[in-house]
Amino acid sequence: MGSVRARTALGATAVVALALFAAGLLMLSTLQDNLGHQVSLQAEVTARDVAGRLVTDTEIGDLDLGIDAPVQVVDRDSGTLLAATDGLESIRGTGTEQVVARPADPPPAQDRPAADPSSPSTPGDDDDDDDGGDDDGDDDNADDSGDDSGDAATADGGTGLAPGEVADDIQPGSGSAVIDGESRDYRFVGLDLTTPRGVDVVVWAGAPLSLEEVAVSSVRNSMITGFPFVLVVVAAVTWLMTRRAFRPVEGIRREMNAITHSGDLSRRVPQPSARDEIGRLAETTNETLAALEASVERQRRFVADASHELRSPIASLRTQLEVGQAHPELLDVPGAVQDTVRLQALAADLLLLARLDAGERPAGKPVPVGALVADEVAQRLGDRHPIRVLDPVGGGEDETGPVVSGSRTQLARVLGNLLDNAQRHAASAVRVAVLRRDGYAVVEVADDGAGVPEEDRERIFQRFVRLDDARSRDEGGAGLGLAIARDVAERHGGGLDVTTAPEGGALFTLRVPLASPRQETQGLAGPAA
Repeated sequence: MGSVRARTALGATAVVALALFAAGLLMLSTLQDNLGHQVSLQAEVTARDVAGRLVTDTEIGDLDLGIDAPVQVVDRDSGTLLAATDGLESIRGTGTEQVVARPADPPPAQDRPAADPSSPSTPGDDDDDDDGGDDDGDDDNADDSGDDSGDAATADGGTGLAPGEVADDIQPGSGSAVIDGESRDYRFVGLDLTTPRGVDVVVWAGAPLSLEEVAVSSVRNSMITGFPFVLVVVAAVTWLMTRRAFRPVEGIRREMNAITHSGDLSRRVPQPSARDEIGRLAETTNETLAALEASVERQRRFVADASHELRSPIASLRTQLEVGQAHPELLDVPGAVQDTVRLQALAADLLLLARLDAGERPAGKPVPVGALVADEVAQRLGDRHPIRVLDPVGGGEDETGPVVSGSRTQLARVLGNLLDNAQRHAASAVRVAVLRRDGYAVVEVADDGAGVPEEDRERIFQRFVRLDDARSRDEGGAGLGLAIARDVAERHGGGLDVTTAPEGGALFTLRVPLASPRQETQGLAGPAA
């Protein structure tokens, strides 16, 4: 399962299989419930048909039950089978397993005591009896009322049904029956009624479950047969669609593999026309390749330029040493020292650039900018032009000016490079100002020289780039100072730009984010300690 296509196809198939299984169970359950309701309704129709005949003066013994469904007419009180379907051999699930009907007992006769012929009977006696009954009318009426109530209770058997009435509620049941030697499962319905003669009976009628079983079995078999086919189709379609979707990815992989083995960073991966995730992946990959190509090309130029810059002082130093070895009296010691210092500075610049390119982050220590500017200017005693510092401590707001978080050594290097650049190009003076502006500590270094042409204001920050006039003014410059200054400023979260100064020369503006209040407090306490 190392292939994404295989895992995707397997996952999609598993999800569809679970969905189909759940849907199948739900459909079978619903179908079974619906068919069961229909079977129960069919059994109820049969029971009500028989009940309808019984309440329309059809005698129980005269019922024609020669139908396929099992029917029983059972005396409710005694449980005696009064009528049953012809050919019924056995039955279960109706409350009685009797299959042989017994004739219903005739209604009990109203026996009255015969009059004794020897007893004298006169109208007066009858009147006396009647009168006696009337005299005792309350008791007789109460007895008569009690007898009527008892008769009614006996007549309806406690069902509350009047003669000739059929109950609305049914009694559900299920079981099996054998008719003419054929055994089937049935859904039974029991229906209470009272015949016009006052006999309480229960009519049990059944409907075969074969229709429900056949339908459910047919659907189940269809699902068992069809589900594998559906899953195969889902797996195949998912595989094909995934293969089509990942085809550009395979093209990207092959091209990246070719680029890796050839080392040709100018090549680009194929970019599909669709603007989807894969299209954006190809676009990002090409942008990464372009950035990598530019980085490698910049590194190559850096190595070439560094080699070229190192070659001159090394060759000059070697020449002087060789001349001194052959003619000690001609050894130019100051020149050799100057070349050595130049080599040392260039090596330090190259080392700092290498550390910046490697992603080294500056130390997060508080640095008072005003004090840093004052210290750096105080050390420059041999400069050609005077440096005028405006508000070196932040315009009187505090003793040290704004405080930033970073590396004091690197920020001092930036300030030194800007002052060196201003000294080389200034005509008579250099101006430095320390300000707070929009959450940044701002250091402005301006000169009154010729300035920087607008079209070259970005190019001068590239490594080993020197304008023609700069090369003529200072043949020893390697063109790394401004590049280092901008890189350090950006590493500190700020920036470095050049515009035109009010004095007419170049105005370099260094911006570094201000430190948090806690760090600024530490920075103010640092020099005092």
